[in-house]
Amino acid sequence: MSLPRYLSDLQRAIEAHARDFGLDFFPVIFEVLSYDAINMVAAYGGFPTRYPHWRFGMEYEQLKRTYEYGLAKIYEMVINTDPCYAYLLEGNSLVDQKIVMAHVYAHCDFFKNNLCFKDTSRKMMNEMANHATRVRRYMARLGTDEVEGFIDTCLSLENLIDIHAPHIRRRPPAPPPEEALEEGATEVPRLRVERRYLDSFINPADFLEKQRLRQADEHRRAQRFPPEPERDVLGFLMEHAPLKAWQRDVLAIVREEAYYFAPQGQTKIMNEGWATYWHATIMTQRVLDDAEVIDFADHHAGTLGGRPGALNPYKVGLELYRHIERRWNTGRFGKEYAECDDLDERRRWDKRLGLGRQKIFEVRALHSDVTFIDEFLDLDFCVEQKLFGYDYNHKTENWEITTRDFAAVKQKLLFQLTNFGQPLIEVVDANHLNRGELVLHHRHEGVDLRPDWAQATLEALFRVWTRPVQVETVVDGKPTRLRYDGQGHQSEEIG
Repeated sequence: MSLPRYLSDLQRAIEAHARDFGLDFFPVIFEVLSYDAINMVAAYGGFPTRYPHWRFGMEYEQLKRTYEYGLAKIYEMVINTDPCYAYLLEGNSLVDQKIVMAHVYAHCDFFKNNLCFKDTSRKMMNEMANHATRVRRYMARLGTDEVEGFIDTCLSLENLIDIHAPHIRRRPPAPPPEEALEEGATEVPRLRVERRYLDSFINPADFLEKQRLRQADEHRRAQRFPPEPERDVLGFLMEHAPLKAWQRDVLAIVREEAYYFAPQGQTKIMNEGWATYWHATIMTQRVLDDAEVIDFADHHAGTLGGRPGALNPYKVGLELYRHIERRWNTGRFGKEYAECDDLDERRRWDKRLGLGRQKIFEVRALHSDVTFIDEFLDLDFCVEQKLFGYDYNHKTENWEITTRDFAAVKQKLLFQLTNFGQPLIEVVDANHLNRGELVLHHRHEGVDLRPDWAQATLEALFRVWTRPVQVETVVDGKPTRLRYDGQGHQSEEIG
């Protein structure tokens, strides 16, 4: 649904305000959707057309129920494309539509300028539609159950990617075929010839070439495969697993979409904090009418409210941006401030530098959530926001505060954000004991793998690799190998 006149006028005004504040974004196309339509689009990850799968229907039913029971509703969605597409909920109040538009323009600025989004496809709307067409063709030719079953397997492995792969070259480019054959090959033995003119008959060139190729092949087989651990497990399976052409294509589709959504997971706190900072700034300084102040304050407070057992990225991101802005406005950074031991002087510290706005734009461009928290969440912020660590006490059956120590709180938060809080898994051997078995390694960082999830993942890997699969990990402090061979699961301690 195209925008009505009053919303079009509002969009132009808010866009002008956003540009006045220095935000830089792709063109934004707003559409107004009913609650049912916006739930459908949200179930597809914000894209109107994606490949058919039961997971999207399940997510739609969940969103529909939460809206009907009054538990939650979707106010807005915005897609990282060029132009950016954003959806407004039909029936929202005017102040809500103002908030959403200001929020969306800040998101679009973040998508365009943050380093994590530098290599994402800006034409993903069309690519998603192409993916849907290809999958539907496979379903029409092979049957829905077979294709959907394989998609289930791929989706259960979609987190086994290297989220830093778009920015880092982890292995050198492959050498040309002729160089690859010669690498590591030794001199082919030749029969001794007394007369040089007989050499071409006693040591024929085609025989020597076959021997050279055989030696090069044996050399490659003797090398470790892969030469270095591969963190992009999906990419490795796509290249080396014994898949049919349609299966390889489906796996490539799931992997491509996983990489497209990865930067959003890497910058959830920064992105939502940035959008919340700017919708609050634009609304309070430029857009709000006097009659809308109470409604805005109420809805803005709802955005920043906390939920038991969950981190609110809007709240943490907004407060940390404001903390950075205050520090750089007052000069509370650098060696002189760090070495000041007088608490009263630190409280009064104000160099009147006025660099805060410039600094937060710089932070928005260069950081991910992990570096954002690691670099700028300091002791002052921890005390100011009353941060603490908590855990579930099984004896009392209650959640309890376990620590207020700054270092422990920061470490726990960083641990939750690294690799989205998921285990780091990499391929270390794809031909274990020369039997074609796949060996993965879990970089254990203090938290054991969940046994049921580990077993389900091994089963999914087996369906793709078609050979026994094992993962080396740590269970209860002991190095352990978990293995699945298609018949059952085995677990054994290793040296």
